[in-house]
Amino acid sequence: MVTSPYVFQVVGYQNSGKTTLVNKIITHLTKHELTAATVKHHGHGGKPELLETKDSSQHISSGALAAIVEGDGRILLQAEKIKWTIDEQLVILKQINPDFIIIEGHKHASYPKIVILKSVDSYKFLTTLTNIKAALYWDEENATIKDAYPNIPFFSIHDKAGVEWIIKFLINQQSK
Repeated sequence: MVTSPYVFQVVGYQNSGKTTLVNKIITHLTKHELTAATVKHHGHGGKPELLETKDSSQHISSGALAAIVEGDGRILLQAEKIKWTIDEQLVILKQINPDFIIIEGHKHASYPKIVILKSVDSYKFLTTLTNIKAALYWDEENATIKDAYPNIPFFSIHDKAGVEWIIKFLINQQSK
């Protein structure tokens, strides 16, 4: 039995389909009665938007390190400091005790990952990133790149076999 969540990444350039893929993974894991928590890197620059008029945001603006709001079983956490490392974010999510933590982005972290290849430029990820477990590609014309990486399974982003492979991989890791 796994004593801590299995951490897994989905990486790729902006607008490559990361959020869509993460949502599909979560939906499939839920169907298998497995739980997932997520970390999303806000790659658009600046701070993510907050509802500044809410009390919890006012607490943060007043200098609180973190504010939690609970209602009907939903908890919203807002926390602010100069910089949060991926490991600090994982510590917070591990407290919820999910089966999986899925990181969207943070491509240079060393966790097992799926790489989404939307443009020819993104193919550099295959040589610059670590711990790649599979790759999803958009352009069938560039699919021949997979021949150069025989140890990485490649799937078209449009082929449901890719998501099925990911789910089988994750369930296998969770059962270790």
